[in-house]
Amino acid sequence: MLPSKKASKKVSKKAPKKEGKKKAKDNKKSAKKTKKKAEKKAKKKSAKPAKKAAKKTEKKKKTNKKTAKK
Repeated sequence: MLPSKKASKKVSKKAPKKEGKKKAKDNKKSAKKTKKKAEKKAKKKSAKPAKKAAKKTEKKKKTNKKTAKK
């Protein structure tokens, strides 16, 4: 192993312990956020086809009214 690699390894081991704990907390927070986002997306996706169908029926109703007036 090259001496430069050894030196860099020693430096990385001396990272303050508090920082590591903070990172773990942040990771947990971000994991929760991503989970919530994923849940929201899933809800939106499941609701999309129903919404689209509702919109289509609304459009059809409007066009039917227009044709009925003619």
